[in-house]
This record gives sequence, structure tokens and C-alpha cells, in this order.
Amino acid sequence: MIGAESRRGHEGAVRMDAVRADDVRTDDAPSAGAACAATALADAVGAEVAASGLGAEMVRLMRLFAAWTQRAGFECGAADRVLLARLVTCGRRRATDLAADVFLDLSTVSRQVRSLVDRGLVERHPDPEDRRGSLLSATEAGRAAYQSAVRRREAELTRLLEPWPIEDRTVLTRLLKRLNDDLVDSTYTSLGTGQHPVGEARQGDLHA
Repeated sequence: MIGAESRRGHEGAVRMDAVRADDVRTDDAPSAGAACAATALADAVGAEVAASGLGAEMVRLMRLFAAWTQRAGFECGAADRVLLARLVTCGRRRATDLAADVFLDLSTVSRQVRSLVDRGLVERHPDPEDRRGSLLSATEAGRAAYQSAVRRREAELTRLLEPWPIEDRTVLTRLLKRLNDDLVDSTYTSLGTGQHPVGEARQGDLHA
């Protein structure tokens, strides 16, 4: 009897120790909610740091590219190339449609178009659907200026990326296209027009 009682007492002590151990593990270990919150906070901080770094590099890229195009003496500035790219790619457009295509207000596009017309890079045609309006198209000189800018840019980028492995060049192109596509869709959404029109060239797809 003494041996049986002793065994029962020992087994009870073991069970109590196990319960206490479980309590300690439960108290010490973070809850699932706390772990999720910590992970979400870490993700948010990481996303903010990534966005900050990306934003800084984008500004740096735009500044360096603007300086390079100025040194290269391009006949067309960035705004000119954007409008010419649309006219070369899509053909004749009304000024209102052109402004919507490139996400600029009509007054800004009208000033740029006047400059392009004065330089012989764009010409106006009567609009058969609106006698008071006109259609815009790139002239041969405009097409040549646009294509020359594209060739010179591609030649410079080819030189710069020559030391890069082909895999890195492919990844860079893919991610930049993804970023541009998302920016285009976000802009259409913010303007209240939904996603970009299906079947039409996205502004981000054009070689401006």
C-alpha cells in the first residue's frame, strides 16, 4: 500500500510539474495576435523604407537623365518627346485627346503643341467631325526628330548596361515596366476613369 500511494503521489507531482511547465511556456511565448501585429509592423516599416529609397532613386534618375539629354543636345525636350511619341504611335489626335493620353491639362498641351507646330514638328488638319476643331499629327521632321532621340537614347543605354549580365537587364526592364503599368492604372483610377482603355497603347508603353 505504501508503494502504491508513493507511486500515485509521484504521478500527481509529475502531472503538476507538467501543468506548471505549460503555464510557463504559455506565459512566456508571445500570443498569435502579438506575433501577427509585430509582423505587420515590420512589414509596414520595411515598405516605408523601400518606398523612401525607391523615391529617392527615381528623383535621382530623372535628374541625371534630364542632365544627360541636355548635354546630348536633343532637338526635342521631354515634353515634346511625350507628345510626339503619342502622335507617331497613334496617328492623328485631337488636342483634348492628346492631353488625356499624357495626363496633362489642355492648356499645357496647347502651349507645347504651338511650339511643335512653329518648329515644323507637328501639323494641324481640319477635323472632319468638327469644323471648328483640328487634328494633330507628326510631320516627317517630327517623326525624324523623335526617332533620332530614341536611337540616341538606346545607344547610350546600351553602352551603360554593356557590363551588366543579361539577367539583370531583363529584370530591370521587367520591373520598370511593372512600375510604369501600375502608375498608369493608378492615374486612370485617380482621375475617375477606371483602368486604361483596352486595346489602346498605355502612355507608359510609349517610347517618349
